[in-house]
Amino acid sequence: MTLSVNDVKQIAELAYIEINDQEAKETLGQLSGIFNLIESMQAVDTETVEPMSHAQNVFQRLREDEITETDQHQLYQSIAPQVEADLYLVPQVIE
Repeated sequence: MTLSVNDVKQIAELAYIEINDQEAKETLGQLSGIFNLIESMQAVDTETVEPMSHAQNVFQRLREDEITETDQHQLYQSIAPQVEADLYLVPQVIE
């Protein structure tokens, strides 16, 4: 894909970015480099490469789903200043 300085200025205008001539030329060079990199990546033959979800063939070892904490709901309710119907009562802060 080839871009011109006018294309860069138009893109900048659409994005509401102020850009002068020097910045447009620099940006054109950077964008051209990016497009060249993309083109070279697309030229690589990947027909024999099997799709994968990770760069390395590693599986995440998962542990069994076990309860590791005890229910301390009643303990926390007992030390709260005010409780009603299993809810913590707090002072009203917004009128």
